[in-house]
Amino acid sequence: MELTHVDSTGAARMVDVSAKEVTARSATAAGHVLTTPEVLALLRQDALPKGDALAVARLAGIMGAKKTPDLVPLCHPIALHGVTVDLTLLDDRVTIEVTARTADRTGVEMEALTAVAAAGLALIDMIKAVDPAAVLDGVRVLRKLGGKTGDWVRP
Repeated sequence: MELTHVDSTGAARMVDVSAKEVTARSATAAGHVLTTPEVLALLRQDALPKGDALAVARLAGIMGAKKTPDLVPLCHPIALHGVTVDLTLLDDRVTIEVTARTADRTGVEMEALTAVAAAGLALIDMIKAVDPAAVLDGVRVLRKLGGKTGDWVRP
């Protein structure tokens, strides 16, 4: 298998996507923050000491998606046309699901993953005074749509 992100000498390089067709693309990624029932009750009541943790996490996710090429080496800067960050409160966790959309020459999986990570880290920052043991876990791509390789859904 030929590696696309290294040249013939083994040095890292950014893949040239200029010849690829511009197509509509989207990717959905997810993860979760494991925390305590006490934190989840405070989140439901919007009563955390640092403020509205869910709003901060949503904004951090969107900002993370936009900053992906600054954070992940060799990631192409692409125009994001939409980023949605959905947070769901369960019994022992907050689930994070992000969908990123573009019409460009390369996919948005890394933007969706970065958004999940940024949202999770912001949430941990907001709840750490009440739960210093909170954990961001399970960050993964759920599906991608569009592009040369077509659609993919996690089995």
